[in-house]
Amino acid sequence: MLRFEDIKFDCALYNGYKPCRHGNECAGCPYYEPLTNDPAEKAAAGAPFLAGTAQAAATPSSRAGGGPCRILIIKTGAMGDVLRTTTLLAPLSRAYPGGHVTWVTNPSAVPLLIANPRIGELLAMGGETCRALEGREFDLLLNFEKEKEPLALAGCVRAARRIGFAPTRWNTPTVFNPESRYALLLGISNELKFRINTKTYPEIICDMACLEYRRDHYVLCLTDASGVRRREIGALIKASGAGAARVGLNTGCGAVFRTKQWTLDGWLELIGILLERAGANLLLLGGKAETELNRRILERAPGLIDTGCGNTLEQFFGIVDACDLVITSDSLAMHIAIALGKHTVAIFGSTSHVEVDLYDQGEKIVTDFPCSPCYLKECFKDPTCMMALRGFTVAGAVMRGLAAASRNPAV
Repeated sequence: MLRFEDIKFDCALYNGYKPCRHGNECAGCPYYEPLTNDPAEKAAAGAPFLAGTAQAAATPSSRAGGGPCRILIIKTGAMGDVLRTTTLLAPLSRAYPGGHVTWVTNPSAVPLLIANPRIGELLAMGGETCRALEGREFDLLLNFEKEKEPLALAGCVRAARRIGFAPTRWNTPTVFNPESRYALLLGISNELKFRINTKTYPEIICDMACLEYRRDHYVLCLTDASGVRRREIGALIKASGAGAARVGLNTGCGAVFRTKQWTLDGWLELIGILLERAGANLLLLGGKAETELNRRILERAPGLIDTGCGNTLEQFFGIVDACDLVITSDSLAMHIAIALGKHTVAIFGSTSHVEVDLYDQGEKIVTDFPCSPCYLKECFKDPTCMMALRGFTVAGAVMRGLAAASRNPAV
């Protein structure tokens, strides 16, 4: 298995985010392309590279009067990962009582965090934010991003202690602390990520942050816009006159790995079974990318309640909150459902199910293809793992979830 000491940080092919285009692990790789021949640069290749102002705060803060611990979290995307990084807020509160958390995220992810009471200051990633933060000092910086802009920010901000991913001199990822090495290796070693790892994402980031892991839950707080949309969906359901249970069918999968998306035929088979057996309200969910797919589903399954594909993110929270059970691929909707405590039937094909914790409120449907997980953005197999997944398989998990909900109405 790849070791941290084996990583060729000075290789032109290294990106720190995933294996290089040759798919080899660094040790013994014949495609090594050194960026430098300077022995000193080679020796320091895997060390964090800090800007001059950041170097000035390499020792613990001596600010007068003490005060609450000033904590900076950098987690910008993907949005599902931003949401599940909120699992770190409770252990941070236990370790640093009264600490003040500043969180930097992508503008698109702001709705996920804007109402979170554990976040004292929420900033959108961008040039103005970066310039402002370079003039401030923190007691603790935690960076969970490997992209270039947040990496550079992590190397510029003054902080007494730094944890997580750090920039190299080429602004590619290394780590600030030894406890973050496993997370870095997880990204660049398929063997570790696909076959060996047994840790969930919340457990991994807790280890990175040197905090005690207690399986703390996501934190997602609804806004007024979410509540309005939830009530609107409730009115639609009441008008339909169908059964009490509310089942959300989320057809989306995110923009990056479209291989995660289940097929039209699979959804239609599932819907047919549920309409016959479940006696539930079936709500069709999706984003703009699912407009055409959802239109085709509605044409052939008119018994569904259409929640629309043009909702804002805050409105989408309200739609999910109106459901008792949500069926979804590995997507932002899955993380929202988990965060809101919904019974979640999660479908996994090209991505790993191991890193996802359903918190004992759901069931995972994991395809059994030997090549899965693969994290491919395109797949030309016939059939693909998602093509092979049958509706009756998913329906079984849904019926089990509905039965559990009927025994325990709080589920």
